[in-house]
Amino acid sequence: MRYQDRVYGEVEISEPVILDIINSSAIQRLKGVDQVGYRPLWVKPDADVGEYDYSRFAHSLGVYLLLRKFGAPLEEQIAGLIHDVSHSAFSHCIEYVVKEGSERENTYQDNIFNNFVKKTEIPGILEKYGFNLEYILDDANFPLKEKKLPDLCADRIDYSLRVAVIFEGINQNGAKYFLDNFSIINKKWAFKNFEVAKQYADLFLKINTVYFSDFPSAIMYRTVGDYVKYALDKKYISKDDLYTTDKIVLEKIGGHLRGDKKLKLLFGRMNKKIKCQNNLREYDAKVYCKSRAVNPLCLSKGGLQRVSDIDKNFDIILKRELEPKVYFLKFEK
Repeated sequence: MRYQDRVYGEVEISEPVILDIINSSAIQRLKGVDQVGYRPLWVKPDADVGEYDYSRFAHSLGVYLLLRKFGAPLEEQIAGLIHDVSHSAFSHCIEYVVKEGSERENTYQDNIFNNFVKKTEIPGILEKYGFNLEYILDDANFPLKEKKLPDLCADRIDYSLRVAVIFEGINQNGAKYFLDNFSIINKKWAFKNFEVAKQYADLFLKINTVYFSDFPSAIMYRTVGDYVKYALDKKYISKDDLYTTDKIVLEKIGGHLRGDKKLKLLFGRMNKKIKCQNNLREYDAKVYCKSRAVNPLCLSKGGLQRVSDIDKNFDIILKRELEPKVYFLKFEK
């Protein structure tokens, strides 16, 4: 299978178990799930993006490709490939829909992951090729794939470079610059020197500020969440519908717009038909956004150190940026 990726370029995928998983309905569904939430509310909605380039599908394959590139075991590559199968339509907007969600931490998808995977074709595929499902589902086995903030991991590296290539215009050569400067040391991601590590940390801060935890993101999460939650409450859609695609959910809810004034209002809010301000004194909704920052390891004269060990000012920035951002949404009448 020849695959063209915005970050890694054209690659050949031939491993049978990987091909079977890619072709499973669980992974194919992710082509219809936006990576961040809802395109009309992107910071740059007119960005030059291919059909699947900013989908959970592209990111899932990206994590797999990154792990493969750096020699991770096949089990870890598989874990990277399937890590997002439990994402609902509109990705992290689900945190603002279900009671079990966590707006500040975005943990809902992780909480349901194991049970979700077990209901897909993936366990059968793994059994066919002699892999242990429970081993694949245990992140403790895969230090390159997943780490808690502010550490680097394949998931975090791929989505940050993907955003940078698509929205910040660094292109594949820019992404390659960072990838070429990575080393794996004691099963940890580390940059070869402080200068590149700091450049990447600063790039990640910009991406977080502009695309992940900014005011437009707060509007997206809240308005899409309100729209979907209302549709669930009115039984226009079921919870199972959320595990189809963005398009299917929108079309199913959209059939009720004409006869429901509140639904139409919520639809207007999530399509920029109604202006919104950040107003601490008078607001319709208080919204928390998860905020992300990384503190990469790098090789230096002192051995393996973090950016904050060398740049003490970065430690202050790190503590600030890891706190959830809060916004106060006031919609025009």
